[in-house]
Amino acid sequence: MQRALLAWYERSHRDLPWRRTKDPYAILVSEVMLQQTQVARVVPRYEAWLERWPDEASLAAAERAHVLAAWVGLGYNRRAVRLQDACAVVARSGWPRDVAGLCALPGVGPYTAAAVASFAFGEPVAAVDTNVRRVAARLGRGTPQELLPAGDAATWNQAMMELGATVCGARKARCGACPVASWCASRGAVHVAPRAPAGTRERFEDSSRWVRGRIVAALAAGDALPDIAAERLEPALAALVREGLVVRDDVGARLA
Repeated sequence: MQRALLAWYERSHRDLPWRRTKDPYAILVSEVMLQQTQVARVVPRYEAWLERWPDEASLAAAERAHVLAAWVGLGYNRRAVRLQDACAVVARSGWPRDVAGLCALPGVGPYTAAAVASFAFGEPVAAVDTNVRRVAARLGRGTPQELLPAGDAATWNQAMMELGATVCGARKARCGACPVASWCASRGAVHVAPRAPAGTRERFEDSSRWVRGRIVAALAAGDALPDIAAERLEPALAALVREGLVVRDDVGARLA
């Protein structure tokens, strides 16, 4: 099974820029950007980011407002702040080389730590994102860590992620195209959770996250606060101020 998946990955994987490097900074940037953001949107932003801030020291020294402005459109602006904070620690103290040390960095959780440890430093640890967790559960042959082959955790982790992203999807499992279908306990009987009816799902435009994004985008562009009803604008703005992303004074509001 392991050989079949690795052979499939070798001939079928997408050529993504963060897969061509072992630089822990570049890998960390990619992992933070990819959190809940589609790959196609991340690629050009990732490349532009690395051109502007090519290493942890340059990002650590950047003005916070410039970092937030460069993040506009990627969602969850706190991720940019935590990424910069993590790079400030690394610029002072160097890179931790294992999961435990990486987890101590600001904003770095177990998955991101495992990804950086595996891809940059070769630690034999499973990087368990949503795709990997789903694939392992459907296979029914052990935990992601138990499935990890000896010798090349990085390639295996990428292969598991690629399988979940392109073949063994949450909403559609293409069992006929799966390289490990012969070993899969769920082959042909994959349970796909039904979507909530359209009328019962909150529209993104009605969420606080959407309002927060519009505020940060407007301030990054040097514009006035967006024309949004005060009962939605004020709570979102207050939250951004509390989190240190926005400064508000007698003059108005601006990125921190």
